[in-house]
Amino acid sequence: MITKARYCEGETFGEFMARPIKNHDLWVGITHHVVIPIEMSARVEALGGHWHLLVLSEDWCGDAVNIVPVMTKLAESVSNMDLRILARDENLDIMDTHLTGKSRSIPIIILLNNKFQECGWWGPRPSALQKWVVEKGMLLPKDERYKEVRKFYARDRGLTTMHEIVDMLEKRCVLGPVRAAVGSAAGSAAF
Repeated sequence: MITKARYCEGETFGEFMARPIKNHDLWVGITHHVVIPIEMSARVEALGGHWHLLVLSEDWCGDAVNIVPVMTKLAESVSNMDLRILARDENLDIMDTHLTGKSRSIPIIILLNNKFQECGWWGPRPSALQKWVVEKGMLLPKDERYKEVRKFYARDRGLTTMHEIVDMLEKRCVLGPVRAAVGSAAGSAAF
């Protein structure tokens, strides 16, 4: 179960980056290249209230290295959002209520309101990329599949992820907290 205390146990991105992590140079490089469009920050600020993003992740995950820095920079660009990271493998109780189909795919971004109530979740990839991976990418050898995934992230620069997360946030401002975490079959943008 997610509580305020559990959320606060998570690492800030700065804490995450300060410890030894796999692919450290890649994490740093991607983080330095993230640019948050003003309209994205303005959409989040316009919602008011305060929002918490709880990220389930691991440092070895190729999708996480392309998504977590983007969401961190978005949270840093506004006054009404913060972000914490929990290790997936140390928080399987949370992970297992946010599965992608039957898989513990990451990263998963859980949206919490100011009372730390879950309002939705997203992951593990932008919906178009997830669709491609499931329908076509899985037919390719692993190295070719990951090459195509990396190309998507390099071209997209986090814009699709930002749009999907901010869309979820706007919808949840209207709909309120969810009763129980319910994932979609693809696991992406479950709200």
